[in-house]
Amino acid sequence: MLKVEQLQFERPTTHFELQSVDLHIPKGEIVSLIGPNGSGKSTLLRLIAKLMKPESGAVYVDGTSIESLSRKTLARQLAMLPQMNDHQLELTVGELVEFGREPHRKGYGRLKKEDEAIIDWALDVTNMQSYRHRLLPGLSGGERQRAWIAMAIAQRPDVLLLDEPTTYLDISHQLEVMELVTHLNEAYGMTIVMVLHDLNQAARYSDRLIVLKDGAVQYEGAPECVFCHDMFREIFDIDASIHEQGGTLFFTPNRKCEAVCSL
Repeated sequence: MLKVEQLQFERPTTHFELQSVDLHIPKGEIVSLIGPNGSGKSTLLRLIAKLMKPESGAVYVDGTSIESLSRKTLARQLAMLPQMNDHQLELTVGELVEFGREPHRKGYGRLKKEDEAIIDWALDVTNMQSYRHRLLPGLSGGERQRAWIAMAIAQRPDVLLLDEPTTYLDISHQLEVMELVTHLNEAYGMTIVMVLHDLNQAARYSDRLIVLKDGAVQYEGAPECVFCHDMFREIFDIDASIHEQGGTLFFTPNRKCEAVCSL
């Protein structure tokens, strides 16, 4: 479904470099990119979405290089929800979700019946139908995030990219968004690739974790393989206790490895 081959990217102003990243993400997986700030997670997601151009390497969707696809064609297969969205837009939820049909429309004519049906589906799936005529600024953080996800899935993509979809949300709305992501994957077969800072949520909701540090993939695999003491020490510079409950792994940070506060 999604293949990243020898992808390299440089940002000379900050001395950041993404180093020869190779990934293969099969159809129907939920994959989380984790790692410390500045490790290249969001950069990698933007490169996959063709929002940035790599120095070298390639990204393939269903065997086709994204460089050979127009943005509109790519948007029929792949949708990305960035970390920050303009929540002050004076749009209703319904108007926002309509934008998700743009890759499938010719010109600026009226929406077809198929478009209307898919918009209704996206609102239903995200439980936003009753908010259809509400303005975005009047919604809670969790409601706005669901509205933006509804817009993204109205593209009817095979691959959904999410950059920190739970940032700035309280725990209740975080879980709401993560359960929605799971539903999209299980009910509609969407392949999900997301950047998460909450490592316990990443372990709970992902089939696979990809751990980046300093622009390179350091660990990759199922959560039970990636969650280990060495990973927490090498990547996050902490000692951690690793537990299992109900078949799900989670960790508790103990202290930074390098120092103990002196009094």
